[in-house]
Amino acid sequence: MDATVDRHLLVGLDARVVDPALPDGVEVDPDCPFRPIHPDELFLMNSTSGTTGLPKCVMHTQNRWFYFHQLAAEAGGFGSDEVFFGALPAPFGFGLWTAHFTPTALGAPTVLMDRFDANEALDLIERERVTVLCCVSTQFIMLLNAQAENPRDLSSLRSMFTGGEAVPYERAAEFEEATGAKVLQFYGSNETGALSHTSYATDRETRLRTAGHVIPEMHVRLLDPETHAEVPSGVEEGQPACKGPATALGYWGDDAANTALFTDDGWMLMGDIVRIDAEGVLTVVGRTSDFIIRGGKNISAPAVEAEIATHSAVAMVAAVAFPDPVFGERVCAYVELRPGAELTLDDIVEHLRSRSVSREWWPEHLVIVDELPRSSGGKVAKGDLKADAAKRSAELHRR
Repeated sequence: MDATVDRHLLVGLDARVVDPALPDGVEVDPDCPFRPIHPDELFLMNSTSGTTGLPKCVMHTQNRWFYFHQLAAEAGGFGSDEVFFGALPAPFGFGLWTAHFTPTALGAPTVLMDRFDANEALDLIERERVTVLCCVSTQFIMLLNAQAENPRDLSSLRSMFTGGEAVPYERAAEFEEATGAKVLQFYGSNETGALSHTSYATDRETRLRTAGHVIPEMHVRLLDPETHAEVPSGVEEGQPACKGPATALGYWGDDAANTALFTDDGWMLMGDIVRIDAEGVLTVVGRTSDFIIRGGKNISAPAVEAEIATHSAVAMVAAVAFPDPVFGERVCAYVELRPGAELTLDDIVEHLRSRSVSREWWPEHLVIVDELPRSSGGKVAKGDLKADAAKRSAELHRR
């Protein structure tokens, strides 16, 4: 055990951040009875990132985390000679196995940051010779943009784990070309654990365009997102519900949230729409709440973002609904520009036209921002953008 502890590194952190001392006023009762915790009992609670609302406390068992560790280690071919970089906040689901479980189980060092900064992260990857990078899409796109401005030696990188959401194909391919590392996608959440994953053995197109094959031990059903009825046989798209060894116990002390998390017959729901083909390969279409309904037609915001992101002037993009009295909603794109670039709505439309993108996907409003708002978990805070779009719409239609 001592050798394992000696191999863990906390790089770029103030020592006070990891001080194990109890908070003021908290005491340990010396007469409190202790007993071993069963692997399927509650042993840890962590917070959700609050991307879709107020954070909730998720109840975890030891078994689910060791199960996921085994999946990740096998997918990436990890050993004790790895150097992990946990770009996500350590308390959240993705951050837990990145910064705690898998490195600890392997006896491998972990590089952590007090707060994510793309340039500092690149410096640490170069200096510490990181081999495994774990981050969400927003973060690896920020790393790509920063690397283009000030290149570092990233040749030590062997793999980049990302997922849990729709990942833009072009930027994932660009990351592989820029670093030589393989992009490994998985799909799941803090609550469900992993439902599908890719590995080193997965072909490149599947790795970059999908979240991989559904894991055999995880039972997945596709439901109608409105009625929660199982979709008819032959229908490949719906809201996933799952059971299996990777799932958490639910939320601590939150009956309302648990009612929304589970179906009446005990299946745990994901908040996404996914497609599962005949070979069992899962593709994330978007969040159940991340669709723009223009004239009654559902438009996937992540799909629109992936197309707009191919424009050379675009560093980051988020698409949200812009309330409209005629069509109900129109597509509004919030864009961070690359340094020195300029962009107009007409530029985007012409670019999408040249790519034969459906006219319904073309944005009808464009907002250029210095920086997109982000949640504590590193993802774009779309709630803030939707509120801003609603405010802009109200002002526009008051005139």
